[in-house]
Amino acid sequence: MMHDLLIAPFDLGFMRRALVGCLALSLAAPPLGLFLVLRRMSLTADVLQHGILPGIALGAAVGGVSLLAMGLGGLAAGLLVALLAGWLTRATGGREDSQFAGVYLVALALGVALAQRFGLDLTHLLFGSVLAVDDQALWLMAGVASVTLVGLAIIWRPLILECLDPGCLGPQAQIWHAAFMALVVLCVVAGFAALGTLMSVGLMLLPAVAARHWAGRIGGQMAACVAIACASSAIGLLLSFHLDLPAGPAILLVAGAIWTVSFTAGPRESLLRG
Repeated sequence: MMHDLLIAPFDLGFMRRALVGCLALSLAAPPLGLFLVLRRMSLTADVLQHGILPGIALGAAVGGVSLLAMGLGGLAAGLLVALLAGWLTRATGGREDSQFAGVYLVALALGVALAQRFGLDLTHLLFGSVLAVDDQALWLMAGVASVTLVGLAIIWRPLILECLDPGCLGPQAQIWHAAFMALVVLCVVAGFAALGTLMSVGLMLLPAVAARHWAGRIGGQMAACVAIACASSAIGLLLSFHLDLPAGPAILLVAGAIWTVSFTAGPRESLLRG
């Protein structure tokens, strides 16, 4: 009975590919989400997930409906949104979050208009299809996860210092910030392949906000958020298989349930523990 519930579904090829792809994202995305939370930039990832939509639509129009063309287009658009918002912040002296909001709304509207203009399936673009992950998408997610983890290891110390004292790095802070934002954009684009533009950030942020209720140190929170993301991926896929639910939302619902338990009864800063 337990074998049929927990193991047998992954005897199917499409379930194995979905699990491997989600686990790859679970290793790379939540650590970035944790730093977004620590730097009070949680909504930045949400902005970027909409900002890549015009690039995805243009990539499909130029290179066809292929993961490579749409991924490159989305990457270019996401980097452009991040750079444009940063430039507007420095040029106007305003807050970066307000500039992100303005750029994101324009990018979202442009993306929807372009997708409809070129006859693309908005449902697939926005919500993805985890169970349709193919070998090309797996290579993309595994490659992005590898690059993200190596890049995060390189910029780990500057990111920690910037979280503790934003002014301690001086002019170099802009370089490390740009490198970090590039990794976030890369991970959002990789998540689009499985979860769509609207859902990809969920696996990045929900485990990250839940992890703070389980550990006090950054290293412990990092381990907790990755573990939560991996568990959410596996349990969500099983629920999707047995209950005939869409896989992406099922994964995020499990992550949301874990977050709810965390802020309710977690050992740190929860409702019951104070």
